Amino acid sequence: METVRVHTLIIGSGAAGLSAAIHLHRFGITDLLIATESLHGGTSINTGSDKQTYYKLSLCGADADSVRDMAETYFAGGSMHGDLALAEAANSVRAFMNLTELGLPFPADDYGQFVGYKTDHDPRQRATSIGPYTSREMCRAMIREVQKLGIPVRENVFVRELLVQQDPDPAASETAPHPVTGEVYGAEFYVMENGTETGILRVLAENVVFAVGGPGGLYRTSVYPTVHTGAIGVALQAGAAAQNLPESQFGLASIGFRWNVSGTYMQCIPRFISTDADGTSDPREFLEEYARHPGELLPLVFLKGYQWPFDSRKTQLNTGIVRNFGSSMIDIWVYVETVLRGRRVWLDFRKDPIGLSRENLGTEAWNYLEKSGASTLETPIARLEKMNPSAIEMYADHGIDIRSEMLEIAVCAQHNNGGLAGDVNWESVNLRRLFPIGEVNGSHGVYRPGGSALNSGQVGALRAAQTIAKRAGKAGKMGDPDAEVSLNKTKPDAGGAKPDTLGEKFLPDPNWPEKRRVLQYRMTAAGGFLRKKDLVERALSEVRQEREHSIPPSCMESQRNSWLLLTQEMYLDAIRFQLDSKVGSRGSAITLKESAGVSASSAISCLDLNGKQTEIVPENEDFRNFVQETWLAPNGTIHHRWVPRRPIPEPDSWFENVWRKNREA
Repeated sequence: METVRVHTLIIGSGAAGLSAAIHLHRFGITDLLIATESLHGGTSINTGSDKQTYYKLSLCGADADSVRDMAETYFAGGSMHGDLALAEAANSVRAFMNLTELGLPFPADDYGQFVGYKTDHDPRQRATSIGPYTSREMCRAMIREVQKLGIPVRENVFVRELLVQQDPDPAASETAPHPVTGEVYGAEFYVMENGTETGILRVLAENVVFAVGGPGGLYRTSVYPTVHTGAIGVALQAGAAAQNLPESQFGLASIGFRWNVSGTYMQCIPRFISTDADGTSDPREFLEEYARHPGELLPLVFLKGYQWPFDSRKTQLNTGIVRNFGSSMIDIWVYVETVLRGRRVWLDFRKDPIGLSRENLGTEAWNYLEKSGASTLETPIARLEKMNPSAIEMYADHGIDIRSEMLEIAVCAQHNNGGLAGDVNWESVNLRRLFPIGEVNGSHGVYRPGGSALNSGQVGALRAAQTIAKRAGKAGKMGDPDAEVSLNKTKPDAGGAKPDTLGEKFLPDPNWPEKRRVLQYRMTAAGGFLRKKDLVERALSEVRQEREHSIPPSCMESQRNSWLLLTQEMYLDAIRFQLDSKVGSRGSAITLKESAGVSASSAISCLDLNGKQTEIVPENEDFRNFVQETWLAPNGTIHHRWVPRRPIPEPDSWFENVWRKNREA
């Protein structure tokens, strides 16, 4: 075992982790270490969309905007704490300007105004972008800065355990604010060399910035890059409290190369084609099956451009008109083709869809194409090239020529709005000196504006760095001679057991790929965007049996599977708790209830899933005012509760008072 001591350890090297390291260095904390599997292996540097969005306060034009207005937009999404909404809004400009100073070429006009556009769940035009690779270029710019500053980076290490000293109060009530409390003082990692484990790295640290991304390894149909599995299970095992775990986002994405097909991929109006499983037989434009006349549903295709995430409110709209479909019905029809009928679905940019006309597209879509100079072009690929040529080049960069071949898609997991629970400084609410930032932090609520995840990661990095810098010189448990002893007092269960002998040879588990495939299929089936209680309970039973009969991990990949299994159990149990609470359909998931003999007159609350009438359980909006908390107790039981969400603060903003407070800090 190799042991290293640093002031602050950053686990993960995505956009949030790199940003935290840079801010810490600027604030004078130079005793740092970034520990990562690969500088180029995370979600931030390997994912995006046609025009990947960064969300910030408006910085252009005459339309009024304010920090409070932006916080209200976040808060309106439901189940988000108001102080987090205010912090993300207040620090958005500082975080954004930091990126521009690092060289990100966000579009600005001749006078320096940073122009914007409207994204999903956005009442303003706060969104901006540098193209499909916004987060990748953020990472590349920050990697250059990290190297310039000389911040140490340790690659080829995989986190296996957080080092935690629990507070000495074993009699703490299970109904206490947070039954598990303690302080993190470092972490342990597998050390890899040429794909093989060669040892253990222990890093002792005053602070741990936990920037490991979302639960990318949980789902089979996923936009998360295959190289990213996430490590939230490491923190869950340590007892870190989580919140809003059921609130994931799902949407249409390509699966040969994982990428969101949002924005102009939809607004150029491609054909939706389904085929038999062989990918060529029986091709048909299956959306026409649901249309009364050719081309009737094409406006929904256009709307998917900026209504990309599946939204339970945009299925069959409650207007009293049975056929008033919302844009998210496209996701459901793709699900019917791919899952219920066993077919494959493709986007075809080579030829116009049936019934394409100005009349069928409607005013909004036609005006958009006309203003973009694309309304007279005769194919989707021509329109796409006119409006966003980099969207074509992006697939070409990955060996897919959408000029000559169709693009296979499915409904995929894309982002977890939930995650670990942090306070307004992005510090864990129950494990001191642990700072979950980026997607692993569950700051978001049910809905969030598109691109706010990138802003949240940058703001969280800044807030965590500020807090750590203010505490500099105040030693944590790393300086406690008893802290090391606690490591041997509370060993993790089979999900995190260590080898008995540090020098023993690691034995690979040849079955780990199949085990991971099984757990991913299970999560896609039970924890995806269509949810039913019986499916969730059946999946939970399978997970618990598998964990109960598991043996201590013998290699890194089997250890990773153990963390994924624990994560899956806690996510599924959180979904079960939400279903039992009668929350209903909300966000990017709908709750289904089988109904016999549903009449046509009630079809606005009923889905026809391949000939089977299935009722949609409506949302109980009262739960928008609560946040769902989840934690793992020391005895291995999972607990949940609803807590009232904190309102948006109304701080004293009188200049002299704030100035005095700053001087005295």
